[in-house]
Amino acid sequence: MTISSRLRRAALVLVPALALVGLAGCSPTAASDADSSGAWSYTDDTGTTVKLDQQPKRVASFADYALGLHGNGIDPVAVFGRVDVATDKRFADYDLGDTAIVGNSYGEIDLEALAEAAPDLIVTGIYPTDRDGTLDLKGPYYGVADVEQQEQLEKIAPVVAIKVGGKGADVIASLNKLSKALGADDDTIAAAKEKYDAAAADLTAAAKETDLEVTQMYADASGVYVVKPQDEPETELYSELGVKYTNANPDGYYYWDIYSWENAGQAMTGDVLLVNVEGFQQSDLEAQATFASHPALVAGQIHSWNTAALDYTSQAKQMETLAGILRESKAL
Repeated sequence: MTISSRLRRAALVLVPALALVGLAGCSPTAASDADSSGAWSYTDDTGTTVKLDQQPKRVASFADYALGLHGNGIDPVAVFGRVDVATDKRFADYDLGDTAIVGNSYGEIDLEALAEAAPDLIVTGIYPTDRDGTLDLKGPYYGVADVEQQEQLEKIAPVVAIKVGGKGADVIASLNKLSKALGADDDTIAAAKEKYDAAAADLTAAAKETDLEVTQMYADASGVYVVKPQDEPETELYSELGVKYTNANPDGYYYWDIYSWENAGQAMTGDVLLVNVEGFQQSDLEAQATFASHPALVAGQIHSWNTAALDYTSQAKQMETLAGILRESKAL
């Protein structure tokens, strides 16, 4: 599957996360129960309930959610990702020495290595198919190649999914809920939230000070894909915090405004370009005759942008980065 088709299908742009304003006072309750014998149950965002004899101690996860679990003090025993996990800069602050890396490309999971890691539970995600939040429960979860591969995963351990769509607050609440069900310490989450709240307040201040328009996009040989800010949880969150995003057709197609290179001029409105790390970068965009004159590109106000995990720690860092970008940029 090509990157562009994968992004379209998963509604990705490769950028995830949360809606802070409603989150500020949010303390989600873990949707799990343990009876007197120690039995454990958990109902995920798809409505699937997993029941085990005891709380899972060995968790495998797709990289995006492994990062979130790490941030909440849960260290997965195995990780599979969309890109090379060992060189994924998002893991720079985490020790992966005892973690089995069982996949470095979307949908390519070494099932034998995963089984050897002996997880009690596997965590991945699911993206809505539309703005109403509809979930396709017949298709594979995010990060999984197909239904057949998912069935193989389920033979190794039960699989739970985090819904990554709509309001970012709901996404982070879901990640926290699962983390708590897996034994995350309340104090760890509370300390991370304190830093998160400070970063959110600073991003709001930066957005107000600069009043710049941000174009968040993915580009490849087929054209330009501009994120619809209310459809992507991270941009929805930052919009709530005051960041102004390019949003030419808010009621149009779900998740993306898509422009062929012939029509790319229609996307040239932002003061700042955030380009997904998996697509065209600055030199590639400068080589496109219909896009090379973009004011932000000419001014050098272009930055590679990667998906942040949906936890307080990762998002605090992401918001600090965006606040810095805004403050070092100018209106065009």
